[in-house]
Amino acid sequence: MINFAVGPVPSSENVRAIGSLDTPYFRTPEFSHTMLENERLLCNLAHAPEGSRAIFPTCSGTGAMEAAIMGLLDPINDKAIVVDGGSFGHRFRSMLELHGIDNVPIELVPGTPLTEADLEAINVGDCTAFLVNLGETSQGVLYDASLIGRFCREHDLFLIVDGISSFLADPFDMESMGADVLITDAQKALACPPGVAPMVLSPDAVKRANSLTQPCMYLNLYDMLKNQERGQTPFTPAVTTLLQIHERLAALDAAGGAKAEVARCADVANDFRNRIFSAGLPFQMRLASPSNAVTYIESPYVSAKALFALLKDEYGIWLCPNGGEKGDTSFRVGHIGNHPLSDNVLLVAALVDACGRLEPKHDKEANK
Repeated sequence: MINFAVGPVPSSENVRAIGSLDTPYFRTPEFSHTMLENERLLCNLAHAPEGSRAIFPTCSGTGAMEAAIMGLLDPINDKAIVVDGGSFGHRFRSMLELHGIDNVPIELVPGTPLTEADLEAINVGDCTAFLVNLGETSQGVLYDASLIGRFCREHDLFLIVDGISSFLADPFDMESMGADVLITDAQKALACPPGVAPMVLSPDAVKRANSLTQPCMYLNLYDMLKNQERGQTPFTPAVTTLLQIHERLAALDAAGGAKAEVARCADVANDFRNRIFSAGLPFQMRLASPSNAVTYIESPYVSAKALFALLKDEYGIWLCPNGGEKGDTSFRVGHIGNHPLSDNVLLVAALVDACGRLEPKHDKEANK
C-alpha cells in the first residue's frame, strides 16, 4: 500500500527497522541520553527561544492539546480566543468549554484563511490566551503565523499553537512567531508510528506549568518537565516510538534541519498539484492559503467514497477521506512522510484510471 493519509504516514527504512526490534528497558542512562537528545533536537527544529523545554507525552495529538489546556490555562484567571475553522479548531474550542475556560471563538467558514479583519473584529477585552490549529488539517488550510504572532504580541496573549500537521511541513519559527506552546505528533511530518505527541514549551509556558495546579495525574505537565530534566518520563512511555523519533530527529538535523524538510515537503505538494492540473481530472483543489502537508480536493462529479474504496481495494493506495456531509464530495491527499515524487506519478495515474471507471454523479442523478 502507498499511504497518502495525513497520519500515520510512511516512515524511512531506518525508522521502520527500529520498530522491528524488541523494546528495551528504559530506566537506564542510555535511554535518558536519548531523551535529552530528543529534547535538544526538537527545540532546535522548532526554533524555540532560549530556555524552552520539550516533553514527550505518550498519547495522540489530541491528548497533548488537552494537556496544554488543563495544565497551562486557569479557569479562574484565563479567557481564550480560539480559531474555529474546521474540525480540529472546533476540538480546541470544545476542550476549552469542557474544562471551564471562558472563550471567544473566531468562527471561520471552513476552508477560508484567517484574515486581519477577522482579528480586528475581536473584542479582546480581558482575554489572556490565543489557541490555533496553525494548519487546519480537516480543510487543508494554513493560517498566517506572522499575522497571529503580531496580534498576540500587541495584546499580550499566551499563544498555544497546534502544529500537529504543519510542523516540519510548513515554515515555523517558534521564537519569531512568539508562540508559547508548540504541539506536534509522531505520526505526522515526524513520520514515526503514532503514540507520542511532543510538546515544546517556552520559558513562560514552563513557568505556568510549574505554578498552576495540574488537574490530571497522567497528563501532568509539571511532572513531565521534572522527569525530563533527567531524560525520563513519569510513567512507562511509548519506548520504541521515542527511539524512532530520535532516529528521525537526528536524520532531519543531518539533512539540513527544518528548512530543508519544509522545502522537500513543498516540492512534493507542488509536484502533486501540478500533475493534477496537467491530468485534467474532474477535481477542484482548494488552494487559498494551502498547507504543504495536505491538499483538499472537491470531487463534484465522481463519488469520493467510491474513489477511496476503489483505490484502496484495487490500486493499493490510501487517500485521506473526509467525514460528514462532505464525505462523498471531497477527499484529501497528504504530502508528509517518506514520499518520493514517484509516488505522485503512481497516484495521479491511478486517479485518472479510476475516474474513467466510475460512473459520473450527474449520470447517476439522471438515471434515477
